[in-house]
Amino acid sequence: MTPAAPLPRARRRRRNPLPIVLGVVALVALTAFIAFGNLGKSLEYFVTPTEYTQQRAELEGRPLRIGGLVKAVQYNPQTLDLRFNVTDGGATFPVQYRGAVSDLFKENQGVVVRGEFQGNTFHASELVVKHSEEYHVPQTQAELKDLLKQSE
Repeated sequence: MTPAAPLPRARRRRRNPLPIVLGVVALVALTAFIAFGNLGKSLEYFVTPTEYTQQRAELEGRPLRIGGLVKAVQYNPQTLDLRFNVTDGGATFPVQYRGAVSDLFKENQGVVVRGEFQGNTFHASELVVKHSEEYHVPQTQAELKDLLKQSE
């Protein structure tokens, strides 16, 4: 008997990479859609009253943060209703807020309010009062008394 000739190596079937590539692309597209699909709706713009009047058509109905100075404060501590105007010197808007108010909140103080416009009135859901970044330690008792008097 003669030895049998070895069999040729079996050919491996080459797979088409197209389904795998398409699957990866679809997965990436789905992830991007979920992550960024509603991003435009959840963006919150910070504007001044003057900027809002200039971009009113684009910003209407969106959540906003408006920053400016406080004017004409009316606060009822029993009902926690706060009404004031926010201005930047160029435009002024009435603001309504319901909730506790910081001791730093006062006339001519900087403020940032978060909320949205309903008509011409800004209905705030959050109130952030800006304060001076300067801090000076009173050197004498007289300076301390003057500081306490000013805060009243």
